[in-house]
Amino acid sequence: MIRFENVTKSYGKDCKAIDNLSLKIDYGEFVFIVGPSGSGKSTFLKLLTKEEELNSGNIFVNGNNLSTMKKRKIPYLRRTMGIVFQDFRVIEKMTVFENVAFAMHVVGAKSRDIRKRVPYVLSLVNLNDKARKKVSELSGGEKQRVGLARALVNNPDMIIADEPTGNIDPSMSYEIVDLLSQVNKCGTTVIMVTHDISIVKKFNFRVVEISEGKLKNDIKPRGK
Repeated sequence: MIRFENVTKSYGKDCKAIDNLSLKIDYGEFVFIVGPSGSGKSTFLKLLTKEEELNSGNIFVNGNNLSTMKKRKIPYLRRTMGIVFQDFRVIEKMTVFENVAFAMHVVGAKSRDIRKRVPYVLSLVNLNDKARKKVSELSGGEKQRVGLARALVNNPDMIIADEPTGNIDPSMSYEIVDLLSQVNKCGTTVIMVTHDISIVKKFNFRVVEISEGKLKNDIKPRGK
């Protein structure tokens, strides 16, 4: 699914955000990416989504070498990914339904497919009763569930969650990760960057620790 081979990404002459990193993530894994601020976690995700270009090494996603991928193919790569952001990035003036439907409109989905798919995905994140509400009326945790629904609606191969619990209260944080866990049980790969060690300890998933751009620890799930 994902393979980093001796990947280095530098910003300027003396700043290596990712330093000779090698890592493999298999289909269907749930992986926490942890490390202190400035350790390279965000750069790792940006390389994975091809928002940033590496300086050396190779990155493979679903058999595609991102190091040599043409620009015209990047949108197709990103369609295989659902991304959940810390700051929600929902459209406040739209309803919950419209926010999720928008992600399908962008990829050219047919109206009848949107009418069928969106309610189903909203039911997965327990938001069916909020479908016609404006997002501006929702709590932070509910907005994050809208973000998760939008990430799921196009049935991606993987979910990339960048600090998805950073702006919500602890009880809702567990709920969001539990939803991601349920998605993972259906076979979707989940990669989640987090600072919240209590979440990492509560959920028994693989933990990859990055420090100064290097792989510091790779801890397998207990009992697996």
